[in-house]
Amino acid sequence: MRYTEFWNRLEQALGPVRARVWAEDHVLTSLGGRSPAAALEAGEDPKMVWRAVHAALELPERER
Repeated sequence: MRYTEFWNRLEQALGPVRARVWAEDHVLTSLGGRSPAAALEAGEDPKMVWRAVHAALELPERER
């Protein structure tokens, strides 16, 4: 998964404005106590970050 695909999926799930704010402010234990944005900035694989976001948001399986 590319970074653009990650952001596109998150924007589809939350809307373009809320997606960025949520990704910067929401801390996930599954990402080592980091926000999704911080995990991506640290070089984590966007696919792994998406899986954590998907679980946290309880999105439908088809969006995984």
